[in-house]
Amino acid sequence: MKDIASYALEEMVKAGAEKASCSATQGRTDEYNVEANEFTLLRTLFSDSLTLNFIKDGRKGTISVNKLDKDSVKKAVADCAALAAVGQQDEAHDVAEKIENKDFDQTMGGADMSALFSRTKEFIEQARAEFPTIGLRQIVSKFTGAKTAYMNSKGAAFGRETENYLMSGGFPASEGEKTSSFNYYGASLSSLDKPFLDLGMYRALVEEATRSVNTRAVDGKFVGKMIVTPACEDLIWHTIIGCFLSTAPLIEGTSLWKDSLGKQVADPRLTFRAAPLHPGIVCGERYTADGYESRDFDYIKDGVLKSFALGLYGANKTGKPRSANTEFDALDVAPGDAALADMIAGVDRGILVNRFSGAQPGPSGEVSGIAKNSFLIEGGKVAGALGETMISFNILDALKNITAISKERASNGGSVLPWCCFDGITVSGK
Repeated sequence: MKDIASYALEEMVKAGAEKASCSATQGRTDEYNVEANEFTLLRTLFSDSLTLNFIKDGRKGTISVNKLDKDSVKKAVADCAALAAVGQQDEAHDVAEKIENKDFDQTMGGADMSALFSRTKEFIEQARAEFPTIGLRQIVSKFTGAKTAYMNSKGAAFGRETENYLMSGGFPASEGEKTSSFNYYGASLSSLDKPFLDLGMYRALVEEATRSVNTRAVDGKFVGKMIVTPACEDLIWHTIIGCFLSTAPLIEGTSLWKDSLGKQVADPRLTFRAAPLHPGIVCGERYTADGYESRDFDYIKDGVLKSFALGLYGANKTGKPRSANTEFDALDVAPGDAALADMIAGVDRGILVNRFSGAQPGPSGEVSGIAKNSFLIEGGKVAGALGETMISFNILDALKNITAISKERASNGGSVLPWCCFDGITVSGK
């Protein structure tokens, strides 16, 4: 991979690039598929990719191809140079300066497909034995490995080799002609030490699916509390990044937090990080797409805004600090001091949300959509599964109205999250 990346970089410089970067990757996946509790497929997939960035006169061309031979690399370079020639001039385009070049080994000794088969079979048998009404759909268990090399024209160079297992599947429950709402869970693993049913929130979500065949509706509308589970990371955490911290809203000036670095934006109990180096994050980023070594950083610490989600281009364009990594969805929310059971007991009337369907909020942070695979909470107890129920709130207000964060956390290999309770949520039935 280093030889291919070096060759591509040389060709870009020959073609007139003033600044350039390239990333070459070779990957392999060995995969089992299961349908209706039966193994249906074992396959091996190979993947090659080359990503080029060509900058000249402030204009940038970017291209990705899936061939690594020299003729394909030369053609990709010529196409990338042509794209740069017609690109919009923008002096914010750049690549990282060389600081310290490194190689990263995130391997685990290769695939054990026999053990992966056994764990997958065990998962099917355990789920059927413990939850007879559950229907397992589209189960995929696989091992992936990849070798990648990055180089740029300022001398920055990184190598990386990764290996991990992934397991995912969907699971409605059925009783007669009644079926629960479809739910899904996936996890990335660095070992096969645990049964799949014990990963993250898998067991909890499967068990909740069996209690969701018969649902109830919310009568009218009320304002109460909302407990967001680790399975619903997009509702709060991804929304914060997308609406207020990322490149587009900061360049366009629509982020209401654009001038809030160092200011209190959330309840002091909230600490929220981008943490690809966290031990609970499997094969997290080790260097950025711009060519910097990755470090963990705080978005919000003790309720205070500490960093935006900006790569090199976004930082140059806005004049704001570049973030220490670009794997912005390697989420780590610090645990709180409340036991989950006590958190639920503290809710007079509210909702437990596992999944959310709704449009991306606008700049004001107004969230509105449907809570799915969710439960009503009444009198401090989970009262029953809900049919599709509308929830609405302003996320900026919700962050300041956190009433509890759980001691317990769950990890799916890509995030490490607690349960978090927010007040002032409008819940509406049909």
